[in-house]
Amino acid sequence: MASTSTRIGRGLVGLFVVALCGCTGYVKKSDFDATVAELRSNDQKQQQEIDAITQEMHTKFAQYDTQITAMAGRISVDTIAHFDTNQSTLRDEDKQRLDDFAKVMRDHHANAVITAEGFADPAGSAGYNQQLALKRAQAVRDYLVQTGGLNADQVRAVSYGKAKNRQVVKGATGDQGMPNRRVSLVTDFAGSAGTTASTAGAGSI
Repeated sequence: MASTSTRIGRGLVGLFVVALCGCTGYVKKSDFDATVAELRSNDQKQQQEIDAITQEMHTKFAQYDTQITAMAGRISVDTIAHFDTNQSTLRDEDKQRLDDFAKVMRDHHANAVITAEGFADPAGSAGYNQQLALKRAQAVRDYLVQTGGLNADQVRAVSYGKAKNRQVVKGATGDQGMPNRRVSLVTDFAGSAGTTASTAGAGSI
């Protein structure tokens, strides 16, 4: 089965062929080959960059209970911060990993779009938890911008509230529900496929 990056590259080449053929009845083979080679090279470079960033994150986050996942054109950090019940204030113990994340982004990809995804445990109403989870995501976003040095336009905040399909420990609240009271980070890279998929079904600002 072809890899994700290969499928993306083939899709880009296909779009180029359709566009080029629609503009003229004749395309020089040398021009066609050069453009195809450039598209494939750019796709390969992006994948190499994502692989390098993923590896550095694995190294930096090895000391934390955090899972790093590389997907099509994006990197997900499953938990960057946890929160106390009914709270949206960042804990001191989570700030170091936020500092580490911000440094990787500044050093490697200052133009990436970062989405802070906020979550709540199932205690309380859906409306309350939607707002609480958004405040948590905003707290992470504000820290990454104000302390981490990332551009304000680069980081956005969304809320999934107490969505059942996103709970780490199903139905858990109180001390056992800490894994549910969290913020995750998804980093999308310019030109990648599915750039807005991470916010589907979420409230955002």
